[in-house]
Amino acid sequence: MTFPRITYNYNDLDEARALTDVIETKFSSLTKYFHENQTVTCDVEFVKIPAQQNGPIHTLRVNLIVDGTLFRAEATEESFEQSIDEARAELDKELRRSKDKQATLHKQAGREAKEKMLEAE
Repeated sequence: MTFPRITYNYNDLDEARALTDVIETKFSSLTKYFHENQTVTCDVEFVKIPAQQNGPIHTLRVNLIVDGTLFRAEATEESFEQSIDEARAELDKELRRSKDKQATLHKQAGREAKEKMLEAE
């Protein structure tokens, strides 16, 4: 499965327009958490914080909606490339936790069904 179509909001930042290939490459590793029949939408927003003394000024906001469940990541770093890496790692963690939680609930439902079958005998 390929990563779904990504909607970008650049906020008039020309340096951000050049990073679309980087985002698509890095976010393609998240497809392992999706099934073929799931609807997935992704919105990416680039924001540059106005002038300040020093520190992180490049912010990336990502909204990933998988079958109606919102996964959100926001990262503020020294460069957009670092923000992309940080946001991808955050999304990976959220998706992994969600997948683990669903697997646990599925196992728990199976155990409960087995116990009811054994009680009925």
